[in-house]
Amino acid sequence: MVPGKRLIPASHGQLEAIYRAPAAPTTRVGLILHPHPLYGGTMHNPVVFHCARALHECGFATLRINFRGVGESSGEHDHGRGEIDDARDALDALLIEQPSATEVVVAGYSFGAAVGLRFGCADDRVHRLVAIGTPIGMSDMSFLGACAKPKLFAHGDRDDVAPLAALERAWQSDIAPPRQLEVIAGAGHFFENAMDELRAAIATFIGS
Repeated sequence: MVPGKRLIPASHGQLEAIYRAPAAPTTRVGLILHPHPLYGGTMHNPVVFHCARALHECGFATLRINFRGVGESSGEHDHGRGEIDDARDALDALLIEQPSATEVVVAGYSFGAAVGLRFGCADDRVHRLVAIGTPIGMSDMSFLGACAKPKLFAHGDRDDVAPLAALERAWQSDIAPPRQLEVIAGAGHFFENAMDELRAAIATFIGS
């Protein structure tokens, strides 16, 4: 894929995407998934953009996609079910472009975090997961108890959409290690004025 906006094949037609590769050859790739499309979520969301930027600065080739029914992506919103297929189709395309990849990260924000965790925990090609503003308690996340892949949960302590308290309760027994929780002081669900801290948390986890 040439860097920039692309349309990639999907089971329902096509996915609109933005691909970015580092200047030097890389074996690191990252797929980034956006928040809830019924509330305006797209691949252009600022948190998604800064997550992709953090991965790119760590030497990753990155792919952001619009889920089905968003922008120029075909299909219709499927409440997180078909969106897992979208993530799979996107990773297929990314790995065709980067066949030498030895490190695959799936990152998601809010709704995208829920989709990314479910997809990434089940797909053997995925090595690490980044979940930002994860809506624990809003969907069945019981699979996290058996997910032994390294996971970063980045969360604002003032998140009133996906309250931190729900994630902290799940942390006690429902999320399998290895795992890391990065609480960003003063940040709400949209991480206003906290993008630098968010990128730093991602870079630290990816560099570990």
